[in-house]
Amino acid sequence: MLKLFHHPFSSASRFVRLMLAEHEAKVEMVVERPWERRPDFLALNPAATVPVMVENDGPPIVGPATIMEYVDETRGYALSDRRLMPNHPEARAEMRRLVDWFGHKMQDEVTQYFAMEKLLKLEIPASLGGGAPDNQVLRVARLNVKHHLRYIGWLAGTRNWLAGDRLTFADLAAAAELSVIDYLGEVPWDEDAHAKAWYARVKSRPSFRGLLQDKMPGLPANRIYADLDF
Repeated sequence: MLKLFHHPFSSASRFVRLMLAEHEAKVEMVVERPWERRPDFLALNPAATVPVMVENDGPPIVGPATIMEYVDETRGYALSDRRLMPNHPEARAEMRRLVDWFGHKMQDEVTQYFAMEKLLKLEIPASLGGGAPDNQVLRVARLNVKHHLRYIGWLAGTRNWLAGDRLTFADLAAAAELSVIDYLGEVPWDEDAHAKAWYARVKSRPSFRGLLQDKMPGLPANRIYADLDF
């Protein structure tokens, strides 16, 4: 049995939730608020970051990239020709490059700002940095998201999926980042038709249903968040 320590609006956690759903894995979900620094969670991951996954009585598997490799090695074969890890080494390298791009570059330049300023600050106590959003930070994020959306649009416009001919972990990593921003209505979809069409394809997959049900108390999702035909 898998147990996933996550936060609903952590894009890294959402990436893992999507990959587990694509593999139809049974998983116990545990919401973790890293800023609380629970001793039991710190024993699993001293860095106090999510996601962290545990299978049965095994050791903690920490971080989205490590979990991705573990899930593929233990369950990827069961997907046969729907495996999310490409077969060819060069295709795997490109997929891993994009997973890193979205999980680090896009996260660092866009998603973390929206998530912290408009979502997490609602939960985090003022003594730990919660409170009103910083509009200057949001202005930077709104500028940066356009660049990343155009890059996704270029990938989607020149390939069948972001990393090549079929759905891979790269698509899930990108969709996880965008899903957090889309909850807030901060994705300028009219800027790129290719990116919008690609996201609609991913958003319509059964694995996405759990994400579309997430809610932040006091801050409802934007009106098209759960709309598959947006």
